[in-house]
Amino acid sequence: MMVMDKLNSKLTQLIDRDKYIGLLQGAVQHESITGNEANFVGYLSKKMTDLNLNPEQEDFLPNRPNIWGRRKGNGIGKTLQFIGHTDTVHVNGWRENWAGDPRENPFGAAIIDGQIWGRGSGDLKAGICTSLAALDLLDVAGISLNGDVQYAFIGDEESGQERTGVSAGIKQYVKRFESGKTSKPDFAIYTEPTQLNIFTAQMGFFILDIKIIGKSAYFGVPESGIDALKASHKALAAIWQHSEHLSQAHNHDLVGNAFVLVTAISGGGYIAVPGECSISLIRKLVPGESLNDAATQLEQVIRASNKLEGVEFEFSYPAGRDHKLGGSPAEIDNGLPEIKQLSNAIELALPEHGKIKGAPFWSESPFVINQMNCPTVYCAPGDITNCHTFEERVDIEEYLAAIVAFASFMATYCGISE
Repeated sequence: MMVMDKLNSKLTQLIDRDKYIGLLQGAVQHESITGNEANFVGYLSKKMTDLNLNPEQEDFLPNRPNIWGRRKGNGIGKTLQFIGHTDTVHVNGWRENWAGDPRENPFGAAIIDGQIWGRGSGDLKAGICTSLAALDLLDVAGISLNGDVQYAFIGDEESGQERTGVSAGIKQYVKRFESGKTSKPDFAIYTEPTQLNIFTAQMGFFILDIKIIGKSAYFGVPESGIDALKASHKALAAIWQHSEHLSQAHNHDLVGNAFVLVTAISGGGYIAVPGECSISLIRKLVPGESLNDAATQLEQVIRASNKLEGVEFEFSYPAGRDHKLGGSPAEIDNGLPEIKQLSNAIELALPEHGKIKGAPFWSESPFVINQMNCPTVYCAPGDITNCHTFEERVDIEEYLAAIVAFASFMATYCGISE
């Protein structure tokens, strides 16, 4: 701990505030709404080249590239991997919300009250810039590493844009690993915003769209039809009862309770017996639950809710990620020594941070944990609760402290080359 304390002090003194703030501002200023990742990748390519990472690119879909690079050590240390997604969610309504304010441009990277504002600032360009700036800071300090540091910045993580958000970028990167084109890291940090805490577990999810089909009939003779809205009422009651059961049966110390959230319902519209109704929902899973089992169980609950003759159900799962139905829950052992090292580095750089927590979101660590067999955490500056909103921003002091913490962790984890 004393060695890390001295390292933290040295790195803190060498921080070039203007340089690293400018790095993040430039990242935000390169708009990269899902589908336009190439705009930001071009910026990253220059920065990664300056860091001697020898970046390479490959399109995972036409004109939508991944970029990766590697700084080799002297061959006797462990390999650390940083991963982050280059795409952001849309900015619909942002300019109208901030009209006449310095924050009006969602890609302006305005600095207000010690915070950098803009779409993608927290989710997750601050994390990407932190990981790159940390390596630069080690260079400034004259510190070389025993182990390698790898970077992979991929697209298509965010959902919400039509025909996008299916993790196409990381799926291609995993294929590179499976084919032997990319070497296996020993530990990975996925730079989702965590307010510089360490998320070792995450929720899983699936989205289920349900079509309930009855039979329409003239309102004067409702007995001639099969009321899909009545059937949906029974289905909803069963879904909510099932959700209460899940909350009691499945609890995780870091991730919380499993549940079902109904997000939309529609049907009817004519002066007639409603012949069709649609329900959309999201099911939260906790580590240890099976996506297949959870989906089968929920379908059975919905079918059993209705005894009306002639009612039919159609089920579809539109948000497959690492699993065809959705995204798998994941967790790693909190007792791994590298997690303690990372926690110590963060706490020295920013006291009261570096705590072990669970992710209140789903992102792509299951690809790395399960398919690359590499323990992975989420860790980066930024607050997930303001991301995807008109309030997206990152605290500058937290960001600069994160650079010191990541640099210190790189040195202690990979080893310093004498």
